[in-house]
Amino acid sequence: MSDLLPYRALVGGSTQGIGRAVAQLLAERGCGLTLLARHEDRLRETVAALPTPTGQVHDYLVADFDDPSHLAEVVQGYLATHPAGFHILVNNTGGPAGGPLLDAPVEALRLAFNQHVICNQLLAQAVVPAMRAAGFGRIINIVSTSVKVPLPGLGVSNTIRGAVASWAKTLANELGPHGITVNNVLPGATLTQRHHTLIEKKVAQTGQSAESIEADMLKTIPARRFGLAEEVAAAVAFLASPAAGYINGTSVPVDGGRTGAL
Repeated sequence: MSDLLPYRALVGGSTQGIGRAVAQLLAERGCGLTLLARHEDRLRETVAALPTPTGQVHDYLVADFDDPSHLAEVVQGYLATHPAGFHILVNNTGGPAGGPLLDAPVEALRLAFNQHVICNQLLAQAVVPAMRAAGFGRIINIVSTSVKVPLPGLGVSNTIRGAVASWAKTLANELGPHGITVNNVLPGATLTQRHHTLIEKKVAQTGQSAESIEADMLKTIPARRFGLAEEVAAAVAFLASPAAGYINGTSVPVDGGRTGAL
């Protein structure tokens, strides 16, 4: 399948987990990839492993979402020498640490807002001009099912994810007339490093075993299993395709049916 052959994508957080799975699948479908993350050694290794079924070229940019200004400089520098820009932007970065919202220091909220809302805004501002010129664009945000139903013990994450969803809906309304869609993919409990980190924290807090905690989680998922990063990537790849041109401004859970909202 090469339905993304003409396009180039910028994918954040793409050296592990969902971001890496997204990069892998987009490359398999013919897309040229620019990976964006903070560890150059992992970026180099990931780029080298990406498939090139149509002879497309992949590369990477090194930037840290903790430093939005530097991130913007890096991407703008790339675009100065690659004026064709990007047709697809996948906003993806690690989620905030867990814990009750009232216990969270203000700085944790500020940092999370910068990592997610501010970085998303700066990246969109950088890539949209070329999308407008091409008459085609896809902005896809990897968020969380907490956009629909806040999750216990993830106070900062719930707060910031909701802000991202509102940002995305507003942008979708503004960019729709230009052939650019903006959508959110909401992963549920997915077998990534973040899943394991959250489980480890609950083990430390409760004294329960990881197996017991996971068993309780599975009871809330109609599919009775955890998701795979590749399954989230499949939703992203569809939304990135020309076939999804009339899907705009929405949030799509990929959660095995767990989210208790329509």
